[in-house]
Amino acid sequence: MEKKKKHLSSIANDVVRGCAQKLGSSVDKLVEEFEIERKPDVNNYSRKLVEFCSAKAVADMFSKMEEQIGDGAVSRFTFDMMLAWQMPSFSDEQSSSESIAKEKEDRKVPIQLLEEQDEVPLFYSDIMPLLVDNDPSVGEDAFAWLGSIVPLASDVVNGRFTFESLTVSSANRLHFPAYDKFLKEIDKYVKYLQKQTTPKGVELADDEFILHVEGTSGTQRVVRHIGGTSWPGRLTLTNYALYFEASGIITYEDALKIDLAKDINHSMKPAATGPFGAPIFDKAIIYESPEKSEGIVLEFPELTSSTRRDHWLALIKEIVLLHRFLSKFEVDSPVLAWEMHARTILGIIRLHAAREMLRIALPIPNNFLIFTLFDGLPKGDYVLEELAQSLKQVNTVHPCSASSILRSLNVFQQMVPIIELKEDDGGSASVSDQQENLASLDNTVNQVREEAKEVYIAKATVEGLKEEGVGDSVYVLMELLSPLKSALPWIEDVVKWKRPATTLCVIVVTLIITYKEWAGKALAAILLLLVGKMLRARKRRVRDNCKEIVVCTASDQTIMESIVSAQHGLRSFRDIVQNTNITILKIRSIFVSRTTKHGNIIMAVMVGMAVLLAVIPLKFMIMGFTLYYAAMKSKLGKYMQNEQADRRMKEWWDSIPVVPVQTVDKLPESPK
Repeated sequence: MEKKKKHLSSIANDVVRGCAQKLGSSVDKLVEEFEIERKPDVNNYSRKLVEFCSAKAVADMFSKMEEQIGDGAVSRFTFDMMLAWQMPSFSDEQSSSESIAKEKEDRKVPIQLLEEQDEVPLFYSDIMPLLVDNDPSVGEDAFAWLGSIVPLASDVVNGRFTFESLTVSSANRLHFPAYDKFLKEIDKYVKYLQKQTTPKGVELADDEFILHVEGTSGTQRVVRHIGGTSWPGRLTLTNYALYFEASGIITYEDALKIDLAKDINHSMKPAATGPFGAPIFDKAIIYESPEKSEGIVLEFPELTSSTRRDHWLALIKEIVLLHRFLSKFEVDSPVLAWEMHARTILGIIRLHAAREMLRIALPIPNNFLIFTLFDGLPKGDYVLEELAQSLKQVNTVHPCSASSILRSLNVFQQMVPIIELKEDDGGSASVSDQQENLASLDNTVNQVREEAKEVYIAKATVEGLKEEGVGDSVYVLMELLSPLKSALPWIEDVVKWKRPATTLCVIVVTLIITYKEWAGKALAAILLLLVGKMLRARKRRVRDNCKEIVVCTASDQTIMESIVSAQHGLRSFRDIVQNTNITILKIRSIFVSRTTKHGNIIMAVMVGMAVLLAVIPLKFMIMGFTLYYAAMKSKLGKYMQNEQADRRMKEWWDSIPVVPVQTVDKLPESPK
């Protein structure tokens, strides 16, 4: 029996001893090898030792894969690794024990059931808090660390998002029963996929793997709509394509292939179906491609929500984005390309395992799918760029890579080529290099994650406005425009010389800015004025005093008066639309010289204006127009107005004929 290391916690001692046994070595030899190769810092010695031993043990374990995931040996050992990583030293264990003892003393009551929401996952039943409350649990950082050395339960890119989904009902703490069930569901789903048959009339590629199947006798129906007919059948998704086999009398017909790997402008969108083409049931998807004249409509019938359709959309989008990623970043190496395929396949397997574990409150699919997740997050493209760079820096096939994990699980029988990269023995140097390559990626992921939280909070404030009706939206708009509405009377008073001093100041400032060509400086002054207003509002803490805007929709009008008012408003809107149409048609008549007299007048005026603009500088014309407009709005201008000229202008406008407009239900056939 080897002596325990006093500086390590009890769980860390157990993990280091277990690693030594799996490696056929001793604890002292592991420590000696660690100190020679890593040269650790004194401050973080215990955690670095746990990381070193764990990395070597999992590399050896998954290269031989003597243990099976289903029997619980892998889950127990890797869970203890996470516990040891988050509490590696003896001082950490003492602090944790003291905090637990203090918490129990403060409560002074027996452990009670936690209050759960109505919709909680089946696995996290009412008795689960009693089973796990006294047992140690794992935090997010430890879960993400394990994903960086062995991508079985999570991937280093989206591991923190996966952890959120798995622990949504357990206060962001992962307990062993949940972790053990998650790994067992992964193993169960892998075995389920291995039993699936190849679509009829199709020969899968060597590295093509079936990821999801529906429409069989043991699963829910899938229906393809072609015009007015419907064809039930089996739908199969692989990491390259989507296959639909229509049900025949005895067996399935030859599969229709939708190639998702092609670099073309194809799309898969939600769609609604119903009798006679009416969009009633929003439970379908439509695939559109320039290679196909008509879209392919597939429906996923279910009683209430469209969860199945959304799940299939997420999976299909993940495969499409995978191939776009490989094409965009020119991942030409077959081994590196297969590594990304393997990471995508493992993500989809984790998603299905989580859906089986959390049946009542299904998890968000995007949290398990790398490309779909970061395609929708702000600055997620930065993460994908970092991922491509870290992928291209790999020069060895590590025993704990995603492709190696799939090989250990017997996911594919065909031989995926591994000729370009040399096989690595899982040594500490390669693990260290891998951790360094992923450091920049992890930092980028954390930045994107924090920014995504801010965007999510901001979007949550907008959702309430989107649910309002037309009437409420109009009331809100009028309330938001009320500051401008209050400013309109002041502007009108200035224009009509009801504030002579202000009007003169505005005229003088406009003339000076125009003459000196200070438009840029004037705009700069306006921007600085707005900055001053914002600082003033911040100083007065307006955001705290006015946390919400109250809009009153009450009206003094009776129901009949409201109906009459709405009718008048509709009529006014109709008049505006008609006048706009008439104006456009009259301008078109002038442009095509439907009446030569009016066309000649307009052309002469336009030639005269062109000459003036060519000869006289624009600033003098603007100054002249400003003085003319101000003079016409003054009391003196009222005596200078020529009503006869206005009347002649109106008569001239009314005399312009418009092009006739005819509305028909069907366009006439054009002569050949």
